[in-house]
Amino acid sequence: MLPYALAIFTGAFLLFEVQPLIGKYILPWFGGSPGVWTTCLLFFQLVLLGGYAYAHLIATRLRPRSQVIVHGILLAASLLVLPITPSPFWKDHVAGNPTWHILLLLAGTIGLPYFVLSATGPLMQQWFSVSHRGASPYRLYALSNVGSLLALLSYPVYFEVRFSRPEQARLWSTGLGVFAVLAAVCAWQLWKASGNGAAAVAEPPASPVPETDSKTPGLDRFLWVALPATASILLLAVTNKLCQDVAVIPFLWVLPLGLYLLSFVISFDHARWYSRPVFTALAVVAVAVVFQMLELGNDLPIRIQIACYLGALFVFCMIGHGEVYRLKPPPRSLTAYYLAIAAGGALGGILVAIVAPAVFNDFHELPLGLWLLTYLAGVVCFRQASRPLAFAAAVGGMLATFVIPVIRAQCADGLTVGDEWLYTYSNYGWFILAGLAVFLACAFDRRTRDLTDGWTPRLGAFVMVLSVAVGAVVVIQWTGEDYAPVVDSARNFYGTLKVFDHNRDDPLNHYYLLLHGVTTHGLQFTAEDRAMFHTTYYGERSGVGLAIDHLTQPAGRRRIGLVGLGTGTLVSYGTPGDYFRIYEINPAVEKLARTRFTYLRRCPATVDIITGDARLSMEREIAENHPQQLDLLALDAFSSDAIPVHLLTREAFALYLKELKPDGILAVHTSNRYLDLRPVVERLADEFGLMAKTVFDDDEPNWWTYRTTWILVTKNQAFLDDPDIIGAAELGISTRPHPLWTDDHVSLFPILR
Repeated sequence: MLPYALAIFTGAFLLFEVQPLIGKYILPWFGGSPGVWTTCLLFFQLVLLGGYAYAHLIATRLRPRSQVIVHGILLAASLLVLPITPSPFWKDHVAGNPTWHILLLLAGTIGLPYFVLSATGPLMQQWFSVSHRGASPYRLYALSNVGSLLALLSYPVYFEVRFSRPEQARLWSTGLGVFAVLAAVCAWQLWKASGNGAAAVAEPPASPVPETDSKTPGLDRFLWVALPATASILLLAVTNKLCQDVAVIPFLWVLPLGLYLLSFVISFDHARWYSRPVFTALAVVAVAVVFQMLELGNDLPIRIQIACYLGALFVFCMIGHGEVYRLKPPPRSLTAYYLAIAAGGALGGILVAIVAPAVFNDFHELPLGLWLLTYLAGVVCFRQASRPLAFAAAVGGMLATFVIPVIRAQCADGLTVGDEWLYTYSNYGWFILAGLAVFLACAFDRRTRDLTDGWTPRLGAFVMVLSVAVGAVVVIQWTGEDYAPVVDSARNFYGTLKVFDHNRDDPLNHYYLLLHGVTTHGLQFTAEDRAMFHTTYYGERSGVGLAIDHLTQPAGRRRIGLVGLGTGTLVSYGTPGDYFRIYEINPAVEKLARTRFTYLRRCPATVDIITGDARLSMEREIAENHPQQLDLLALDAFSSDAIPVHLLTREAFALYLKELKPDGILAVHTSNRYLDLRPVVERLADEFGLMAKTVFDDDEPNWWTYRTTWILVTKNQAFLDDPDIIGAAELGISTRPHPLWTDDHVSLFPILR
């Protein structure tokens, strides 16, 4: 058994070690968007499905020795495509949605090795069943998930920290060679066990573990796909949520994926680890908590959001994978069973990464996934005639009424748990009593005049009623009115955009507001005399406003660059003869800036908008020997909850300095609710021998200008000695640790607020 265990463990380790590695390689090529990792996960799930389908096909159609020959050829071919380092060819500019480009990139780079490794688990478990008659292969599946989990946990804390990306790629290639040797040992054992090659693949004897009948019902086959698909939907939805609220970094990729795999490990190691009543009750509580967090949004501290979302995801995945393990078939159907599980995972990935952005104009995958999970719980309750599941759902509902006030009390509104408890019961007490009444009606046995001690279909109906209630909450949140009318919206690879119409009945104060997710990207008054006001982050007292007004070049000769278009507010500083060069990766932002807002149209200066990732665009300009010679470059890409970290690395700063004049100014907007980016910028300034001054304007006189923090980085001593700059800048530097961010290493922990 040892060679099979080592081969399966090594293959699984390599399978999941390469995921964050390749994702980190290509993240800067596509704007650092959360959609990059979502697309990567989709690719990995699709190839995993292909690997499982291949394993099922050759295990059921070919004799053992033929399987060895075919798989050996593929494994040898995968060694020929090493190393796996992506070619710079793939980072050419892609306009619009790059999803298909990323999928092609991954297929051309790691497609074949990943395909071969994907087939390792089910194929070698099948080989093990043939060469070790009577032994159950299912614990090898748990072992493969242990290897996957160890790979994910070790990447951000060991491999990412100790090795550069090229070194990681070389280590991975070496590991693939080790795996090939282990696979060859397993193949040799199968070759010997199959005799002279004339014997067909024999059915192993019945497993000592109780299993479902060999003729699997159609409903069970449906659940083989539906339960993993729901877990996959929730995995990607929670990962999207975390990346949108903090940053797109491997650490926040591997945490959800690691918990997803841990649920596989626990569920498939032994049936005793999955307690249906315990996890059902926890799942009901988790559903209620997630809906509360979606309602409260960014009022909750980020640490609480991360902990609650991850805890809820683990419980949901335990339900999905624990129940699908209970429906496992005999070993003769092993590859078909794993193929169905992989199909479910791929289906979930397709729904989140491709279908949802095309169908929805907002992120609805998480609440819809919760509703689907509750519905499937009802199906399982009927299928298994499970009294414990129904009773646990009722217990979970009661527990949720105590947990919700605790979550709500974490908001910065000064209310205690007791206050929130009173609010919950005063506003929702009738709903709670109604739910309890429905449960008692379903569970009450009229003959014994007591709670039923056996199964009755009414118990399954109660779980379905809970599912209907969850669906009602989804609809209410989905159709609920925003704080102002939405006049335009868009969703694409880079996120969601909404334009709100405020004060329509007040011509003087009528304005449009652009939100990217929950972050303001600019506002503009519609009144003619107010349309060119310096609003939001660009007030005259802001760091960038002061920098523009005190440039060495006079008005009419200034060259200003901006990363992040928003509504185009910054061009309100433009005068005839000035030049603005704006880098914007999201084409939907430019469309809204030109149609719903008028800053660009009204600006008397020359304005060029460069579509695409700012860093790649600057790389091309420098490679073509066309540096822009800017007087000022403003980086306004870090105020949203998810920051593109590839724009704040040593390599990125080197590009910025080539685009600036020798006495030019780099203005970095670091207003962020979760991250203190000041030490990062100051450390980068120190790395290049620059001076950094922080301007924090917290006393803006008008409501339409926000409190902001801008860091001005330059070698221009005369600019820094200007009395206005001295008066506005804070004294000293940050007392936090100064991590040097590079493309190979980014650490968020030292700068979390």
